[in-house]
Amino acid sequence: MPILSSISSIAESVSYHPSGFATGRAVVKLPRRRFLHLAAGAAVLPAGARIARAQTYPTRPVRVIAGFAAGGPTDIVARISGQWLSERLGQPFVVENRPGAGSNLATEMVVRAQADGYTLLLGGIPNAINATLYDNLSFNFIRDIAPVASVSRDTLVFVVHPSVPASTVPEFIAYAKAGAGQLSMGSGGIGSPSHLAIELLKVMTGIDVVHVPYRGAGPGIAALLAGQVQAYFASSVTSVEHVRAGKLRALAVTTITRLKALPDVPTMSDFLPGFEVSGWQGLVAPKNTPTEIIDRLNAEINAGLTDHQIKARLANVGLTVLAGSPADFGKLIADETEKWGKVIRAANIKAE
Repeated sequence: MPILSSISSIAESVSYHPSGFATGRAVVKLPRRRFLHLAAGAAVLPAGARIARAQTYPTRPVRVIAGFAAGGPTDIVARISGQWLSERLGQPFVVENRPGAGSNLATEMVVRAQADGYTLLLGGIPNAINATLYDNLSFNFIRDIAPVASVSRDTLVFVVHPSVPASTVPEFIAYAKAGAGQLSMGSGGIGSPSHLAIELLKVMTGIDVVHVPYRGAGPGIAALLAGQVQAYFASSVTSVEHVRAGKLRALAVTTITRLKALPDVPTMSDFLPGFEVSGWQGLVAPKNTPTEIIDRLNAEINAGLTDHQIKARLANVGLTVLAGSPADFGKLIADETEKWGKVIRAANIKAE
């Protein structure tokens, strides 16, 4: 029973004597006015405790777990966010890289952690993909985490080796169809966003290409630069500098709007309406983490996303800010899980 309702029922069950004392089902030897004053004070104690907890958090270092190795978008966003929160909240937000199983190892670690706000995960699109890609996960990402704050979106860039005789998406499609089964496209691994973008391209165009999965974006980009594969849907974080240096040719970006870091590169939807793939990153916590702690972290992250220096640091590597409430982030996670679940089942993709 809610505290106020309980107090009300007690008050109503007490009969008061002129002397100021009560008899009946409850015997409370207090004047009525004094009794109600104390009861009202008791009712606000939990709310006061919650506010105090939010104001004092954090009182010790906070761990931010990243499910991938250093250098990728997840790690970069974790470090930018961690530095901002450290400066704002006065305690270190320490990034720990725990790569493995497409971020599942890191996610399980956070899901099992104490729900006190001192262990967070920098989650992203792999978490939405893994929900369908893996059959026997020991956790349910949507059920077992609490969304805290979205931070950024990560555009994929459709890049080719300079030896490929195509400067536009239509030219690439024609080239691939002319040599069906001979063109190879790399990815960061089975079920990675770069792999699913290939599958989406195949479905929408009917091209036949050889998918070559690598163990992460780093080895995949290295293979593309060496000409071992001819094309790649690469994270903007790992590809923009190579495009600027002329080492790779960008044909398109996979978001519905152009990328500020590559303003002259068109979008995939300019040629294939409906083609849209974008990564995203954000903080999540174990379920049952106190709401007041989540709200404080969300407010601080959103404040950071309005800071010109933070926005510039993200934009410099091809990331765009993605502010919003915990509920907004929760909806994004659910929508992305459903979207990529359909693609994975249609392409019959299984984790290795």
